[in-house]
Amino acid sequence: MPELPEVEVTRRSFAAAIQGARVTGLRLGKPLRWPLGVDPEVLLGSQVGSVQRRGKYLWLPLENSGGLLMHLGMSGSLAFLDATPAPGAHDHFDLHTDRGLLRLTDPRRFGAVVWAEALDADPVATLLGGLGLEPFDERFDGAHLHAALSGRRVAIKQALLAGDIVVGAGNIYACESLFMAGIDPRLPAGKLSRPRADRLAAAVRQVIGQALEAGGTTLRDFRDAHGVAGSFQMQAQVYGREGEPCRRCGTAIRRIVQGQRSTFFCPSCQKR
Repeated sequence: MPELPEVEVTRRSFAAAIQGARVTGLRLGKPLRWPLGVDPEVLLGSQVGSVQRRGKYLWLPLENSGGLLMHLGMSGSLAFLDATPAPGAHDHFDLHTDRGLLRLTDPRRFGAVVWAEALDADPVATLLGGLGLEPFDERFDGAHLHAALSGRRVAIKQALLAGDIVVGAGNIYACESLFMAGIDPRLPAGKLSRPRADRLAAAVRQVIGQALEAGGTTLRDFRDAHGVAGSFQMQAQVYGREGEPCRRCGTAIRRIVQGQRSTFFCPSCQKR
């Protein structure tokens, strides 16, 4: 599933090229998670503004025509193409512009393209309303994390995945952040001390930053808008390394299941 680093890498790969482009056409394929919510004809002639990201959503503002909120779902990807090839079976949304074609490919159709009058108008406002802080927001620090976790009985990894405290710590990045901070993923969230909260907040920022530098993670089919794969998986310390020696202490990496998601950790380096 594309997480925040992959979505941000995707945004960076086409945002400059599409900014200022005029919409010349729009094609809808098979239905995605939610309906578009506007007659495509209304968007023709609109100029695309600066593409923004919030959590795992992309917002394409359209001059005098609201904007489009995009989500890649579980297996979706965006491509920005100079040519206009015929759509394939899994190509479910095309935004034609005078600078190129923005195409959403989504084999499982859990992605979405939704129109709204503005970021603070429904349905977009509702979709974004429950999101936590961005990891590089100056307000996201140990104090914020510690206060937000107070009283929570759920495991610390599950608290990170929820996305209502901080966005971006998806499954891979939560595993890596907890390893970097030396915290057992099974620790009850409310028992995280303030010093450890400081370390975890710093680890989340560092891991997400490293993933961005690596172009995201490509385990199966993630590519940016120009077809370039990510490489963060090559530097993962624990994720996907069950049974392999920890690169710090040599102990075999363990895998457990939390909330139907695989969790990888070092039982020696990460403490409850």
